[in-house]
Amino acid sequence: MTGDERDPGPEPEREPRPEAGRRQGSPPQPVHRGPRPRPRPAARSLLALAAVCTLLLTAAAVTVSVRHGVPLAPERAALHWSLAHRQEPLGSAARALTATGTGLIPYLMAVLAGLLAGRGTLGRIRAVLCTVAVLAVGQAVRYGLMELLARPRPPLADWAGRASGYAFPSGHATTSALAAGLLAWGISRRAGPAVTRTCCAVLALWAVAVGLTRVYLGVHWAGDVLAGWLLAAAVLSLARLLEPYAVPDPECDAPR
Repeated sequence: MTGDERDPGPEPEREPRPEAGRRQGSPPQPVHRGPRPRPRPAARSLLALAAVCTLLLTAAAVTVSVRHGVPLAPERAALHWSLAHRQEPLGSAARALTATGTGLIPYLMAVLAGLLAGRGTLGRIRAVLCTVAVLAVGQAVRYGLMELLARPRPPLADWAGRASGYAFPSGHATTSALAAGLLAWGISRRAGPAVTRTCCAVLALWAVAVGLTRVYLGVHWAGDVLAGWLLAAAVLSLARLLEPYAVPDPECDAPR
């Protein structure tokens, strides 16, 4: 083999070119991504929900006022059904469940919601004050409607539980729905989507069950319970509109 026919050997490897925008020899720069903000419901949707609930509640209140508290046929039917199906141990279970919808338990739920929603000591104190205030506002509106309309309760002979004051709207239904909504909101700011959905479902079932026990125990007309749910939904919707100002979310304010 002549010198011109020698094997040239493997070609030397070429050094890779530095990427554009990065100096040669410098390590790759990490991509900074801020935390994703937690999605909020649209303001228009919340306003629409609050408006619809308020209109329905107003229609129910006007109906009660025009009829001077006399129950509608479906309300009488619901009471008759409860009387026909009232038996033990369902009666005892209903009395135990209905007791959780008033008194200290709903306020403890509101406090827990604030503790879950807040960040830091001052943030938690602020959130607790806001959740308790929402519950108190709902109670104030309920008391005002109750005294204004002064709707009588079902006949005392049909009662299977304790009750006081006028009937419309139901205090247990309003209070339990408000407490459930507040706690669901607090959990949503702390837990993931799957846990939030499960907790919301459990809390909603509890609030509905508390309201239904009032009819089952014969101390409220069905319209009283429905009005309590509508009032709670309207108050919660308006409170959610004020959430960014009352309890700001640090994740939404973080740089992206």
